[in-house]
Amino acid sequence: MKEYFTDENVLKTLKKCEQSGINAIQARGDYIVMNWIELHRRQGGFLHWIAQTASEMHDVFQNIRVISASGAITIYHHGTKTDRLWNERKIDSVKEYLKSIRDTGLLVGLGTHIPEVVQYAEEKNWDVDFYMTCIYNLSRTPRESSIVSGVSGYEQEKFIDSNREKMLETIRKTNKTCLTFKILGAGRKCESQREVESRFQYIFNNIKPTDAIVVGMFPKYSDQIQLNAASVRKILGEK
Repeated sequence: MKEYFTDENVLKTLKKCEQSGINAIQARGDYIVMNWIELHRRQGGFLHWIAQTASEMHDVFQNIRVISASGAITIYHHGTKTDRLWNERKIDSVKEYLKSIRDTGLLVGLGTHIPEVVQYAEEKNWDVDFYMTCIYNLSRTPRESSIVSGVSGYEQEKFIDSNREKMLETIRKTNKTCLTFKILGAGRKCESQREVESRFQYIFNNIKPTDAIVVGMFPKYSDQIQLNAASVRKILGEK
């Protein structure tokens, strides 16, 4: 992926997203992404940026301020870090990061792979505008994201289909918008476009009209951007 996603190919990908009717991207709030966002805008790009905090930064509060200054429309607290603090029984410390996001004037999001985290935040009436919800609970056991640990998560991440229903039920129970991600199992559950479309259909049938899906794409071998955009239009009945 590093070989393919040169600056030039990233910019082509972002432009292709816009041409296909996609108007928002979700991407980490690190300096590599910020550079791509800036280059895209210099070329007239208009994609909205939904930014994730970068947990590897030495000062995440500063990271939040920099993301805000770089033009994101919203920031959400990194889900793997949220989950680690949940497992360490330190989840309430996340509220300080959420407050820092609110202080920027942007929309506030909370990322997680654990349904109980959403349930807890709802019960405690946390100041959150939306949730970034993984339909697979990758945090059943303590872990760090590969970008922080430097260790590939491919072997340690287990995508168990039975996990989906609990998170989908949790998504439906909150009135807040949920951005649902890893619906294709991080590349494990998309052997054909038919399978991709089937999974899109399943998720759209089980989330709220105010929710959305976040899908990673690697268009080196096929035009995944156009294919996925067409599938969503077909499923949602749009022209």
